[in-house]
Amino acid sequence: MSNPQLARFSINQMTVKQLSMPELVDACRELGVGNVGLWREPVQTYGVEETAKLVRDAGLTVTTLCRGGFFTAIDPDERAAALADNRRAVDEAATLGTDTLVLVSGGLPAGSKDLRAARERIADALAELGPYAEEHGVRLAIEPLHPMYASDRCVVSTLAQALDLAERFPAHQVGVTVDTYHIWWDDNAPAQIARAGAGNRIHTFQLADWTTPLPEGVLNGRGQIGDGAIDMREWKAYVEAAGYTGAIEVELFNEELWARDGREVLAETAERFVAHVIQ
Repeated sequence: MSNPQLARFSINQMTVKQLSMPELVDACRELGVGNVGLWREPVQTYGVEETAKLVRDAGLTVTTLCRGGFFTAIDPDERAAALADNRRAVDEAATLGTDTLVLVSGGLPAGSKDLRAARERIADALAELGPYAEEHGVRLAIEPLHPMYASDRCVVSTLAQALDLAERFPAHQVGVTVDTYHIWWDDNAPAQIARAGAGNRIHTFQLADWTTPLPEGVLNGRGQIGDGAIDMREWKAYVEAAGYTGAIEVELFNEELWARDGREVLAETAERFVAHVIQ
């Protein structure tokens, strides 16, 4: 039975990656969670068609597929391989029934220090991928990542940078991901959310809290909702003022959460969502 307070809640698969695909679906059904954000690797492991049937039969909505991107390579063969992989990601998103493919754009290639050139290569890739995605009913959502990831993971660090890229293309092809973990520190982010909303470019809204100290390697330091420094209601108000009414995904990379029982983590995350986002 669905929980009305969880109507907009989406559990991103990475938050409870210790759960197998069937376990995730069963846990969602038990807890009244109707939305999931999926990741390509576990989907491919279980089978794309098989996953699509599993979630469809359970009545779940797939809010996003993560992730495409990594467009910044200079070598022509590497670039061609990246584009081919992103076309496969679009195909997978369409099969799963989601209209949003989240993009992590890629860091600096080995030996390069040119951020601007890397961003231009992202634009070049989007010019090829955008029309292909449109043909399959899929939108591309550029996700800016916190600047600490600029060198190795994502040269797009702010919503302004993401929108500067997205606005070269139609909104139904390319928009942005608004993720609290990556933008909460940026005084310009609220205005950029308004800009994104005015252009119908908020394709997904994701939550994670900021807790310190960050772990070694920093990648898996996203805090459980309510444990950190971010005012979730404030950011929800910004996206809603910008016209966003879609699902709200909670996407956590956290070793401590992954070490726990996955169903317990999912239940806790749903409770935190109600307490810190809805109420």
